[in-house]
Amino acid sequence: MSTTAAGLLSGPATAAPTAEPSAQPATTTTESARPAAEPSAPVPTTVAPAPDRKVKAPAPTTTVTCGGTLPLGKVKNCASITGDTKQTWNVTSTVDQDTLFIRLRDVSGDGVGAQVHGPDGTHACYAGSYLTDCRLGAAGTYTITVSLSYDTGQGAYSLSAESMRTPSTCATLSESFFSFASAGRSGTLPAGLAARCFTFTQRTGTVLHLADPGGGGSIEGRILDGQFQPLCTVRYTTECTLGEPGPYRLFLEQSYGDKATYTLKMPRISRAVGCPALPLATFGDPGTAVGTGSVPPNQGISCQALRVATPGPLVVRFDQYADQHLYWRVFDDAGQQVCTEYESWRSCAVPTAGSYTLLAQNTNWEPVTYRVAATRLDRTEGCAAPTGTTWAQPTLTVHQTSPVQTNCQPFQGEAGDQVMVYRAPDRYNDVFSWLVDAQGAVLCTDYSEQDGCVLPSTGTFRVVSYLSRWEADDTDLTYQMQVRDLKDPTGCPTVTPGAYNAAPVGALAGVRCRVLDLPEGTFRVKAVGEDNYRQYGTVYDADGHRLCTDEWCKVPAAGRYTLVLGGGAPDAVIDDNLRYQLAVLPWMPSDCRPVSDNGWQDAPVRGRLATPAQFDCLQLSSPAGAVLTGLFPGDATGAGWPEMRVFDSTGASMCDEYSLRQYHCELTGQAPFRVVLNSGDGDPDGPYSLAFARTDGPPACPTLAAGTTGATVTTSADRFGVCFSIPADERGATESITWKRTSGTGDARLSVFDSAGRRYCGPTGYAVERTVSCTLPAGPVTVVLEADAVDATYQLTHRDASQPAG
Repeated sequence: MSTTAAGLLSGPATAAPTAEPSAQPATTTTESARPAAEPSAPVPTTVAPAPDRKVKAPAPTTTVTCGGTLPLGKVKNCASITGDTKQTWNVTSTVDQDTLFIRLRDVSGDGVGAQVHGPDGTHACYAGSYLTDCRLGAAGTYTITVSLSYDTGQGAYSLSAESMRTPSTCATLSESFFSFASAGRSGTLPAGLAARCFTFTQRTGTVLHLADPGGGGSIEGRILDGQFQPLCTVRYTTECTLGEPGPYRLFLEQSYGDKATYTLKMPRISRAVGCPALPLATFGDPGTAVGTGSVPPNQGISCQALRVATPGPLVVRFDQYADQHLYWRVFDDAGQQVCTEYESWRSCAVPTAGSYTLLAQNTNWEPVTYRVAATRLDRTEGCAAPTGTTWAQPTLTVHQTSPVQTNCQPFQGEAGDQVMVYRAPDRYNDVFSWLVDAQGAVLCTDYSEQDGCVLPSTGTFRVVSYLSRWEADDTDLTYQMQVRDLKDPTGCPTVTPGAYNAAPVGALAGVRCRVLDLPEGTFRVKAVGEDNYRQYGTVYDADGHRLCTDEWCKVPAAGRYTLVLGGGAPDAVIDDNLRYQLAVLPWMPSDCRPVSDNGWQDAPVRGRLATPAQFDCLQLSSPAGAVLTGLFPGDATGAGWPEMRVFDSTGASMCDEYSLRQYHCELTGQAPFRVVLNSGDGDPDGPYSLAFARTDGPPACPTLAAGTTGATVTTSADRFGVCFSIPADERGATESITWKRTSGTGDARLSVFDSAGRRYCGPTGYAVERTVSCTLPAGPVTVVLEADAVDATYQLTHRDASQPAG
């Protein structure tokens, strides 16, 4: 059986396959010769006698014999074989050491097998249900004895044989067949045929592209050299190097002996012909230096011919839709692969002057029409005017007027410069960019922990870039670009640390960077736009190393540092007109306003977050180990609901505003404790009013008596938090607690804390009137009501939920 398989491309779509003629001369050297299948109508047969048994003579009406002479290249059909009958066929080989391709095909019924013996009776091989390579000895007549596999039952079969060394016919593949423009050779393999032979001559070392002949791998072939040794398998798309001298033969077969059509294509990659010329394009709009083509589906290929006068790097650009489905490679004139898309999409280095072939392979199930351009990376034709790398340089606008255009932006650099290229499309698209030196060598493609690209020398460098997406109606797309040196903050305004409870330095426009003049220590660094949305920045030291990317920034030594908005994000161009506030504050605040932890009885603390990036700080009076909750007016908006975080004296975070609002805050660190406040993303500037209450005591809140009377409380802008205690001996295991607004406006929510000060039930939603049931642990509990900061009166009551109401 011939089972060797390999894979790759099918032929170009520039011409359609040509069907072979159906004429069948007895012997020919063209591909038009075809073995004919004999009729397989079920007729009586005569069985050749076996040596050890007698058989009756055939009836006079028998006209077809299952056995006898088997001509090479023909298909013989036997309509019936039964029981232990043996049917013998004779086939003649005219040369010594031949190989017969034998196809014994089960047509119906029980399976068959065959023994092959030489002229002297020696066993040569066994033929089964797949194609058999039967190696012969001396020239002469060989017998093929067919029998049912288990000497019982009944079946029908066909038998065919072909000679490897002296085939019955062998079609010649002409020189034009090996062109990429060739339509290939098409034909049909009859059912049961052993193999079909083709012959051709090419230079030793020729590289061919082998396409799937058809049937998704069910048709396969083998290419033999002049000594009848196997070179390559024709089955799936791949390349084949004719490494030994010819003349060459190709034997084609259907894997199961079924009738099948094929199209044979083997374009020559070395010394390729039939590929349209692709002139090299300049940077910018390539104009007419664009190749086009259509690639057949399912591993089909197309080609373009490249010629370079000097060695050097190229960038190959397919339009975006084609690039989704095509996989391209470049071969030299000897057929050796020079580069592939995945490894060489930025740069394909052609090592010598001469001719090259660009192959595009279609991985899609539909044809793909493409445009392609190739540009020298070591040339400057079409490049834009040079730009600088300082931060005061204006943002560049880059135009793209072709789907396969590649742009070039030169700049002068010094050895050690750490260049960052920021780029962003003006509408939805993908921008790709990289740096090359004066010789077109690509720089900084490997992963680095540093942002940007450190230039290896002083000289002229270039940013190579393009937009990948292009719609049918696009004519001129643009994208923004900034080329900047992370080690040189020229043009960046200088900022020094500010203070808490005060507005930061006024908003500055013009550049995305700031120079931070800082002492040693840990700082809070936050940039906020005028809309009060965070602008994420990165702080770099003088060597261009990232110091911090978050709000927390530890400065190892006094000096000047550079903050860049979106510092390590190349896909973000910050507009030159962006105005933003920058908070640069010591991480541990000082001079914080004191605040009571009895907010249910003391006046709330008030303040105003007047500008974006302003931070306020408060100092709590609670000792270490205390448990707190925040008290907030329910109708607060914007800055009235600030973000906040509680820190101990070492700077460790204890809790945030979510814990204070929804759970509780345990002060587990070292006193004193400070609260840092900042308005949330997108919140408008404005006033805030808030309070804190210690829920683990002391002091204890007033007792809420059981019964229908309970307590009546008044709330307002000066008192929106109310606190009551329920002693352990005055409540049930499950308490029913009710609040009801009896006058005024607004609504309220309720929470219950256990004896350790932890929020156990709630907070509930805000309501004018509501009853909640809360199953409680042992011990006294604390009830906290939070209302809107408006004048109102509420009645609170509680009862043992296990007792009937009233």
